[in-house]
Amino acid sequence: MFTGIIEEIGSMRRMAKQGQAMVLTIGAAKILEDVHLGDSISVNGVCLTVIAFDSSSFSVDVMPETFRRTNLERLSAGAPVNLERAMAAGGRFGGHIVQGHVDSTGIIASRTAEENAVVFRVAPKDETILKYVIPHGSITIDGISLTVVDVEETSFRVSIIPHTLAETVLQYKKAGDEVNLECDVLGKYIERLLTYGKGHGGGSQASGLTASFLSEHGFM
Repeated sequence: MFTGIIEEIGSMRRMAKQGQAMVLTIGAAKILEDVHLGDSISVNGVCLTVIAFDSSSFSVDVMPETFRRTNLERLSAGAPVNLERAMAAGGRFGGHIVQGHVDSTGIIASRTAEENAVVFRVAPKDETILKYVIPHGSITIDGISLTVVDVEETSFRVSIIPHTLAETVLQYKKAGDEVNLECDVLGKYIERLLTYGKGHGGGSQASGLTASFLSEHGFM
């Protein structure tokens, strides 16, 4: 599990592709201080497992499902990537619950300066994920924990402070670029509980948890 607080910007060194499988080698510094084989590292918001490392880089496997669902295969050698180690049990929870499981990619529709901030409008390729995106709620863009400003019919906006822009790959992003998106997992679990057994791949019994129950008990 991650928190969406980027630790450093790494550099893509090699991309070895074989069909829809890849081995990525990424240059880094800070996150290698305590790296071990089998560790989870978030690369542009994608949870990947370390299969090899040396003093200046680490390598990870990318399986076909990850290849198809994320923007990793469209990166190139030298591309900057956001990096975050898995959350330490004794660490501060600076962002929100981030699994590193990308729901969809999105296209940056616009990038607009607003005084000291930069506002990005992002259009998900899979518009159905917008049901999980709420104003002032959390969303992950390329592994960065961000707060949603507002939501429109086919897109949403986030406002980026100077520090976040300077410390992440968003500083390089422009209109038309593709980013990885992960919605807040809490909304997905609530939906699953409400729809289980109702034609959404669930069992024969419908959940006793309803919208009215949640409202009556102060959850909505």
